Amino acid sequence: MSTHEPARTAYTQVEVPSGFEGPAAECAFVPLSDGEVQARLRAVSRPENAVFDRAHGRRADSVTFQPCTQYSSQDRYVVQQLDVHGRKWTFTGVFDGHLGDATVEHTAYHLPIIVKQFLQKALTGPSSPIPGPEVIRDILSQAIISFDDAIAGDVLELFPGGIASLAQRSNEDIRRVINDYDGSGVNYKKAKLCMYGTTALVALVDPDYQNLWVANLGDCEAVLVSPTPNGRFKCEVLTDLHNGDNESEVQRVRGEHPGEQECVLNGRVLGAIAPFRCIGDAPFKQPAEFTRRILYNLYPGIPDSSPWDEFLRRNRTPPYISSHPDVLHRHLPSPLNSASANGQPAPPTQPHFLILATDGLTEQYEDFDREEMAEDWARCVGSAYYGQAKGPGRPTHDPDNLALHLLRHALGGDDAVKVSQLLTLDMDTPWMDDVTIVVQVL
Repeated sequence: MSTHEPARTAYTQVEVPSGFEGPAAECAFVPLSDGEVQARLRAVSRPENAVFDRAHGRRADSVTFQPCTQYSSQDRYVVQQLDVHGRKWTFTGVFDGHLGDATVEHTAYHLPIIVKQFLQKALTGPSSPIPGPEVIRDILSQAIISFDDAIAGDVLELFPGGIASLAQRSNEDIRRVINDYDGSGVNYKKAKLCMYGTTALVALVDPDYQNLWVANLGDCEAVLVSPTPNGRFKCEVLTDLHNGDNESEVQRVRGEHPGEQECVLNGRVLGAIAPFRCIGDAPFKQPAEFTRRILYNLYPGIPDSSPWDEFLRRNRTPPYISSHPDVLHRHLPSPLNSASANGQPAPPTQPHFLILATDGLTEQYEDFDREEMAEDWARCVGSAYYGQAKGPGRPTHDPDNLALHLLRHALGGDDAVKVSQLLTLDMDTPWMDDVTIVVQVL
């Protein structure tokens, strides 16, 4: 047993907090003390801290949380610095996988590499000036689109002639090509990536910390938190949600597929999938024959293809899911003001905070609208950071992990009973969605 994990005492039934429905509302849980809650939360969420620039306090705190130990989280996150000709660009991101973890794992590992390669092509050397914000915006967008195109493209290259050639191939021939797991497994891994998908929310900051770009596919949230002269915090939601709750997204898909009444059905693309933009999910981007002939033949096969057949019959003019991200740019304040109006050195500019989170966090805010939720995040992160500061300047030492603090706050804060229930329900299946948070101090 982990030293961070309290012994499982007799289960106790108490009132379950609002939000639990079905079997979860009847489940037993282990009541924990406040200290035990924090220890268990740390053990499960594995908080990390990456320091980018200690002198200016620039860092990123992160957690990823799924309390059900019988289930493997499909969330991933990235906190990296990309060395582009000797200068460091900061890349952070959260990814919410679905159906399986192959594609989200592939994306979290390889997407930063692709973005770095695109930046290296655009910047010829360490002394080359950084292009304007719109140029970097296009570079980031094209890197993501190119990365996604390669997922299905790498599989189609296995079949000279592409999809059109599949009609001349037997199922046995196709299986022989893609199911090479007894050998190198390269083709099998390529094909497997097409079965699954992931949202993607990434942030890129230039080496001088003057510019921020945020690229989004899916329904994760990005919030920029800025201090104000009166000691409060203002916030800006930087993302649009790419799902059926966003009417502009619904109309975009309908406009791209005129006459196809079932391109969006019951708030889902082709009646089957919630995100309208993401990486992977080839069955919604390729002709139906791609799925029927290639993916249906991928080991171990699909035991019941009827749900797939149902949405594939609606697949007439793909793609239905987009890999074109929304990319937003914001200027960042200079970390030091050279002088005040009277010629004396000005105090350091207080840092901004960027919060990136998967929708597991937003689901803890069902009674809030998005602006109220963002304001709550801003107050939580800002007060945690400045709560340990001495005076109006930078803190003299690092506060606790800001992402962990926000997670605890969202799960119930000081209400140890409520957080205990979310941590220790006696269930073998997940009772809440995966939660991943990155808080970056800019």
